[in-house]
Amino acid sequence: MSETAVRPALSRAAHRAVAYEGVTIGYNLLEGAVAVAAGLVAGSVALTGFGVDSGIEVAAATVVLVRLLAELQGRGVDEGRERLALRFIAVTFFALAAYVLVEGARDLATGAKPDTSPVGIGLTAASIVIMPWLAWVKRRAGEQLGSRLVIADAAETRLCALLSVSTFAGLLAFAAFGATWIDSVAGFVIAYFAVREGREAWAGEVACDHDDCDD
Repeated sequence: MSETAVRPALSRAAHRAVAYEGVTIGYNLLEGAVAVAAGLVAGSVALTGFGVDSGIEVAAATVVLVRLLAELQGRGVDEGRERLALRFIAVTFFALAAYVLVEGARDLATGAKPDTSPVGIGLTAASIVIMPWLAWVKRRAGEQLGSRLVIADAAETRLCALLSVSTFAGLLAFAAFGATWIDSVAGFVIAYFAVREGREAWAGEVACDHDDCDD
């Protein structure tokens, strides 16, 4: 394939990647606002933590979007500022993990009982459908671009899909069986993933698994 044919294909893939990052940011803003509000109303640590994580996902996707736009426009990328932004994101992940661990442990110790959240169940069910699709299309665009950053961000979105599954399962199980410990355990799962994402962001990467990060 000639170089002139390759360039338009790369340009289309880059614009698709930008669009997908925009969808990621928009959806996570909505998801985060609804989840935090519903979580606070229901007294659910897991749902509130899920919503806060959505906000952090917005910050990470914004870092990727700024990088893509700079490359599309032929502008230089400030690696120092990008690293600082990723370290700020890492700190927020660690703060989220601390929050859900402390609140979850307190709820277990006191026997606090959250309310059932139909809104939370519906929201996480929707995310189980939307997030894997977003992860798939972003990975495809990243592979077409040969962009390690976009592929890594696709892995981040896939991780968000796993969080949706764990939170949905916790909310549904609590609604079905009424066991007060289920919400705290779902929160501890979120804490685990938050620490994992935070460590990778601190290292200067948007979270990715070993296959996605291989050079």
